[in-house]
Amino acid sequence: QAQLVESGGGLVQAGGSLRLSCTASGRTFSRYAMGWFRQAPGKEREFVAAISRNGANTDYSDSVKGRFTISRDNAGRTVYLQMNSLKPEDTAVYSCAADFLGTKLRSSDEYDYWGQGTQVTVSS
Repeated sequence: QAQLVESGGGLVQAGGSLRLSCTASGRTFSRYAMGWFRQAPGKEREFVAAISRNGANTDYSDSVKGRFTISRDNAGRTVYLQMNSLKPEDTAVYSCAADFLGTKLRSSDEYDYWGQGTQVTVSS
């Protein structure tokens, strides 16, 4: 069973950058596709980005494409989310998730394990 721990959240001004990290326990990290989701107060959880097991394929929501970059280090069992040009509407709790099947990566129901989340707040 995998455990996921996020870090790197915080308060940043609009236009700034943050890098989120998600580190997994266990030795099977490379068998999972990984995703980042976010949930703002009063809103449903939404897909942000996903990456395939070997990192060759990535996918982004339209709202973050061109600003955010997902990457992974399988040896270090860590997935990253580099967030640039942050906007106040990016404010949310960001959670990483692991998916063994690696198929419908935009669907939160697809994922097997979740981290507890890290707060990102962007001030205007």
